[in-house]
Amino acid sequence: METAAELNNSAIALTEANQPFEAIPLFREALVLEPENPLLWLNLGIAQQKTGEYSSAIESFQHSLVIDNGLSEAWHSMGLIHYELNDFSQAEKCYRSALSNNDDDPKTWNNLGVLYFNQKNYEEARNCFEKSVCLCPQFHDALVNLRDTCRELGDYRAAAEFERNISSLDHDGRDSNSR
Repeated sequence: METAAELNNSAIALTEANQPFEAIPLFREALVLEPENPLLWLNLGIAQQKTGEYSSAIESFQHSLVIDNGLSEAWHSMGLIHYELNDFSQAEKCYRSALSNNDDDPKTWNNLGVLYFNQKNYEEARNCFEKSVCLCPQFHDALVNLRDTCRELGDYRAAAEFERNISSLDHDGRDSNSR
């Protein structure tokens, strides 16, 4: 009989190999063995999210948060779903909850910035993107977003500086078409 950890590892591998439908039953089997393991609920939610089962994914993330309310990745993942569903107020709440548990996550800062950018709140977007880049200076997506935000704000000097940073990353081996 496989352990919950073995099932979890196999299911994660399937999820990462873009086979989330095959991963979900393994996560469920692991949860039978360890129903109070918040990471199993989180991982199940991530697989469900990848299949487009947003309601089920949110339920799984919420279950993980009942067990461990400080699980910032669950908050972040729910923020992504709410953003995708155009529920921007709820997405912002989820991102803020993620950041209250882990203020050092450049992905969450970047995604919160994207939310503000799309709401045309460019000053707040810039603050978020700057925080993201400060935490991870070579975070390509955040640099691109920061450049674009500076352009929207009319700060073309800063935008040009971020463009140079992006170009140096692109020339250091990153394909500029992969984002």
